[in-house]
Amino acid sequence: MIKIAKTEGGLVRGTYSSDMFITVFKGVPFAAPATGKNRWRAPQPVEPWEGIRDCFEYGPANMTDYDTAYGPFYENEWHWDHDFPMSEDCLQLNIWTPAKTPEERLPVMVWIFGGGLIGGNPAENEFDGERLARRGVVLVSVNYRTNVFGLFAHPEITAEAGGKHCTNFALFDQKAGIDWVGRNIANFGGDPDNITIFGQSAGGRSTLCQIISPLNRGGYIKKAITQSSTGINFAIGGHGTDYLTLKEAEAQGDRFFREWLGVTTLEEARALPAKFVLEKCFAFLKARAGQFQFVVDDDFLTDQPVNMMAAGECLPIPVMTGYTTGEFFDIITAKSLPEFEEKAHLLYGKYAEEFLELCDFKSGDLDRVLALSKVNGSPFGARLLLMRAADDNLHDWLYEFNAEIPGEDDPGDYHSSELYFVFETLAKSPRPFVGKHYDLARMMCNYWTNFAKTGNPNGKDADGKPMPEWIPFTDDNSKPIVFEDTVHMSTEEIAPSIKGMYRLAADLLWRKK
Repeated sequence: MIKIAKTEGGLVRGTYSSDMFITVFKGVPFAAPATGKNRWRAPQPVEPWEGIRDCFEYGPANMTDYDTAYGPFYENEWHWDHDFPMSEDCLQLNIWTPAKTPEERLPVMVWIFGGGLIGGNPAENEFDGERLARRGVVLVSVNYRTNVFGLFAHPEITAEAGGKHCTNFALFDQKAGIDWVGRNIANFGGDPDNITIFGQSAGGRSTLCQIISPLNRGGYIKKAITQSSTGINFAIGGHGTDYLTLKEAEAQGDRFFREWLGVTTLEEARALPAKFVLEKCFAFLKARAGQFQFVVDDDFLTDQPVNMMAAGECLPIPVMTGYTTGEFFDIITAKSLPEFEEKAHLLYGKYAEEFLELCDFKSGDLDRVLALSKVNGSPFGARLLLMRAADDNLHDWLYEFNAEIPGEDDPGDYHSSELYFVFETLAKSPRPFVGKHYDLARMMCNYWTNFAKTGNPNGKDADGKPMPEWIPFTDDNSKPIVFEDTVHMSTEEIAPSIKGMYRLAADLLWRKK
């Protein structure tokens, strides 16, 4: 097994995971500490060290408010430890490798965690990479800055950076981690020419941003998986245009300095204690005074992600995407027919009348109209992404997670419920999973790693028998594979009104725009 590996910063020493066939390296720096002058600065080159650095423990979490970022439900799900250290010095990653020598050149998977871009941490219980690595891949999880530390803009920062790399630090952190993997992973037995990035929720949005950004063209990313969010949900009032422009984010940043931090200059703000800035950040968010999300900076993101996707700016690589059936809100909610009609015009513009006809608006029955238009944002965004790929003759992969999740709270297949299955870490969950859940987790982990190896998730199960065939998404087949008590391709027909919604969205965004 590889126990000592060379990196750009120096030598690192790993240790056995609980599986003696897997070596794990935790807390490996991929950039300089984002402290002092590096606060609100794109990630800088890692600072080298002498000798061999023991990488036996996870690095600190990014700065966050545990209670607000998680809430009681998710805090219980992930067994979050409030005493776990957090720091601005968090730009580290973790590597699980089954390789015995660097020459093995195994497929690589790079995980981008979720957390609403206000929290999250690769050290969470469900993200142990051992079972994925056991299937012959090198698994890497990357930490990145969130909230005000990772998604902030200010005129002084823009000027200091020369107008580029001056915000979206979370995305630049992720990219720095991915690029570090590309340059260093061969020393851990990984193949830098076969890197799959994958993420869930905010990590799914991040993954989409990575594969549409012009900064990653010609880079290391060869495949991508987005789980439970693409960031291109068809939003009321702007078709997914949710992110601030750089000018808007700069104005918000200037206001945050003056009204919340009590400073007027970047130098003063960088001198403030991180915990104080964090406290003011979450007070700002709780007061709904603004947002710390991705920024359309004409650098990492040249437009709203939905528009970049529609314009065909996505890397021409295999993509797998999907959702759980119990997450997110319906595209249109309304308490009256006039409200529904108004939202229809906001959403579909010149196609609104056709949409209203699909929903039988003239029936005057609000319940019927809502039922005919009932679709949630996560699957809507997933299908739009794959429809765009199909129009470019790319055959990608769609899934639906609909497992029965046990527990006295009867949670349903809630947002994030697939994570323990993908990583096959059910034994680390407090929920009373039984045999059928472990069978499902085994197969999902197989599908994910097969996709990382070849771009095709199909293959054999542990007993050597073929798993249920996953048919790719095309114009002729738009049905997902369904992960529930059994694994099977969906046989449910999409209602004509819902099919019409997707068609109209595609027409508006790229087909007839």
